[in-house]
Amino acid sequence: MAPTVRENGFSGNGKVSIPHTGYSKRAYVTFLAGNGDYVKGVVGLAKGLRKANSAYPLVVAILPDVPEDHREILRAQGCIIREIEPVYPPANQTQFAVAYFVINYSKLRIWNFEEYSKMVYLDADIQVFDNIDHLFDTPDGYFYAVMDCYCEKIWSYSLQYSIGYCQQCPEKVTWPAELGSPPSLYFNAGMFVFEPSRLTYENLLETLQVTPPTPFAEQDFLNMFFQKMYKPIPLVYNLVLAMLWRHPEKVELDKVKVVHYCAAGSKPWRYTGKEDNMDREDIKMLVAKWWDIYNDESLDFKAEENPVPEGELFPRSSIMVSIPERAISYIRATSAA
Repeated sequence: MAPTVRENGFSGNGKVSIPHTGYSKRAYVTFLAGNGDYVKGVVGLAKGLRKANSAYPLVVAILPDVPEDHREILRAQGCIIREIEPVYPPANQTQFAVAYFVINYSKLRIWNFEEYSKMVYLDADIQVFDNIDHLFDTPDGYFYAVMDCYCEKIWSYSLQYSIGYCQQCPEKVTWPAELGSPPSLYFNAGMFVFEPSRLTYENLLETLQVTPPTPFAEQDFLNMFFQKMYKPIPLVYNLVLAMLWRHPEKVELDKVKVVHYCAAGSKPWRYTGKEDNMDREDIKMLVAKWWDIYNDESLDFKAEENPVPEGELFPRSSIMVSIPERAISYIRATSAA
């Protein structure tokens, strides 16, 4: 039976009161490693959250190899810097779908940020175009994320890809009966809602050491670990760009709140338009929207900016009204590998 979903804290005028203590215990969080250009993504994300009038800060979990000048750039944008140590999976011969995926296991450290009661994780190649603070009001005790798409070549190692099956549209190519039940739903780990916990953190690290790595690294691992807690949420909270050409019937672009620039060639700060599908008008528009935010000096952090005063009201819409009952029951999410 599906758990009861409540619209906690919402009043008839569509506004919710956030007490000062609640404000300080909620935050967005992203991850940054190395001295490359992903720092631009984090700056863009910080400014995007500001444009969307988010009430909560952005914490950046950084590895020791992030240079001091990049840290200063992020502090100047109002980010909270938290240095973390790398996390590595057990050594084996696994070929990751993309080589740098191995460093993404370090994301597991964010479960140790116990000063926050709830956090929304966002990859550095994500932009927020509308307020999503209401995600913090989802019922506790679950892991919320958007289902992924199996249709791109990066999934070519998987059985789903070879069959032509995708969970986004399972009726198009049905799962062969001789293979048993269809695969459990599988989320994209570029965006998720979670609750930090020392116990969960320790369990994550202990489980990792006895779990063979798989091609999608920490994403596969998180799907396995949170299989009993996962609840899918609408794709407006993490639009993987491949959905635009693989499942266009599923996308209402004007309603999308969060865009994930994860397709090859789509990173706005590296964009040339030469890679496959990158010359599409919708892609050009989304890249331009990212740059509009990044270049907007009025969105730069101002030192005099203060937290939301206690009891201040701000508008928000509830995610709960957009989740169909079918999508909120318990589901198992195993590795796609």
